[in-house]
Amino acid sequence: MDCAERSRLNAGVRSPTQRDLQVDDIAAIVRDGLGAALTGAAELSGGGFATVWRASLTDGRDVVVKVGPPPRARLLGYERGLVAAEAAYFRLVGERAPVPAVLAERDDWLITTFLPGRTLTEVTDPAEADPVRSQLGAAVARIHEITGPRFGYTGDRPSGADWPTAFAAMIDDLRADAAAWDVPLPRLGALDTAALAEVRRPALLHFDLWDGNVLASGDRLTGLVDGERHLYGDPLLDLVSPALFRRIEDEPDHPFLRGYPVDLNDAARHRLTLYRIHLYLLMVAEGPSRGLPVGSDRHAHLTRLLTEEIDRL
Repeated sequence: MDCAERSRLNAGVRSPTQRDLQVDDIAAIVRDGLGAALTGAAELSGGGFATVWRASLTDGRDVVVKVGPPPRARLLGYERGLVAAEAAYFRLVGERAPVPAVLAERDDWLITTFLPGRTLTEVTDPAEADPVRSQLGAAVARIHEITGPRFGYTGDRPSGADWPTAFAAMIDDLRADAAAWDVPLPRLGALDTAALAEVRRPALLHFDLWDGNVLASGDRLTGLVDGERHLYGDPLLDLVSPALFRRIEDEPDHPFLRGYPVDLNDAARHRLTLYRIHLYLLMVAEGPSRGLPVGSDRHAHLTRLLTEEIDRL
């Protein structure tokens, strides 16, 4: 299933984590954060967690206003503090990749610069898309040079002194989320995570590099957005979402790998399987929190993908 199929399965469903806002709400945020007034504003589509608007200011600038979930929205365990996490990610990588600049932030909203371009989900010509994917790989390689203070997430979210510990905590946290939301899971058993001990440095990871979070203008990469789910760990984890719902190790000519050359040996393939299990587990567990019921086409498809990766392991 490609990203267009992901969008189709989510179409028409507004997540309970997304606020219903009006232009006056955006105007108040911009006035508070920037001391500026609007000439216009419109909500942007494509997301499924926060509410995102483009706002035009009287001083001629266009900005993006991103507002986190309402206070009473039920979230997954790792989703605490994501507005602040996104601001932190943009500040960390601003000199290594084209990301928005943070203009103002509060606990539940963020204002950034508006980046030009359209998402890769809208780019259908490989002559344009493939160079962008290669540039994305090179940008991600630069970002991975940043080393974090520990493995896993920041704050009080799942983490650990080493990667196997952090990864196990992340899996356990998602299992707990699934149980809390009454989401059935295929039998995971004890995952063979011995290969994760090879990872000794907690590299900064974006995690959510699917086409909807990559901006392009022609054949040029112009932006990388939605960094709120970043964590620290194995760089290979960031090779899963650029080939969403596929196995990048089976595609040696994938353009991302031209920008990010890596030896995909047997140990690396094992780790990639673990990381797809993590991603599919997350996507299965998050369904009800996004208003997508158990038993839907999306749930069935993701459960099938998860089961296939468990069997491969």
